[in-house]
Amino acid sequence: MVEALGVLVSGLAAGTLGGLLGIGGGIILVPFLRFCVGLSPAQAAGTCVVAVFCTTLSGSYRHHKLGHVNIKSTLPVIAAGVVATSVFSILFLWAAKQEHWLDLGTGLVFSLISARMILEGLFDARRKTARQVDTNQIRGPLLHKVAIGTAGGVLPGLLGIGTGGIMVPAFTLILKAPIKTAVGCSLTCFSANALISSAFKFSQGFVNLAVAGPACAGTLVGAYLGATLNRKFPPAALKIIFGVTFAYVSLKFILSFRGIGI
Repeated sequence: MVEALGVLVSGLAAGTLGGLLGIGGGIILVPFLRFCVGLSPAQAAGTCVVAVFCTTLSGSYRHHKLGHVNIKSTLPVIAAGVVATSVFSILFLWAAKQEHWLDLGTGLVFSLISARMILEGLFDARRKTARQVDTNQIRGPLLHKVAIGTAGGVLPGLLGIGTGGIMVPAFTLILKAPIKTAVGCSLTCFSANALISSAFKFSQGFVNLAVAGPACAGTLVGAYLGATLNRKFPPAALKIIFGVTFAYVSLKFILSFRGIGI
């Protein structure tokens, strides 16, 4: 009962962060499932991606209702991501047999996301809000969209975690999308990737349904809440706080690769 409540609360936190910042929430769920619940790296990845699907589905629906998402303009990104996720989900069978490498890969990815969140938070806190074109479309060359979608499909397939750390900055910096559009479209694109990855990992036996249930319940509610808060909440401070916190989490994953606990 206590463990289920903890999973529910962590799912709520993951969903809220995901809906607010356009990430899947795996940066919260994977460490909790791995170090608090005690799942193996492969089970943590497989169970997490199911809950992350709920985050992205709920968050993208709310962003769509708020007018932040244009599905047609994101189709090339979605299609490329689905293909990449399918390929790397097959490779996950090999990675699952090398579980210490999963910990290392997850730690390295988390360290990059943490660094990005800290730097972006500091930058957001200091800069004045720039005037952006009011659009919900992801514009830009088809090749750029396919490249972003392909890169975004690797992590959910191979590690079972989200790609907001890739897609949101790619949409804003490369394709010049407004931040709210980037967040909403990131969640929309990743919902397709997470669905494919979830199906693969469930068929491969890496989803713990007893843990996935409360995690999904929490992320569904949290993502809707986070997407709503996105309209009003200045995320700079939140990015810095979570960036620093998960710098420690990433170090924990990397050191566990060497058998060192902190």
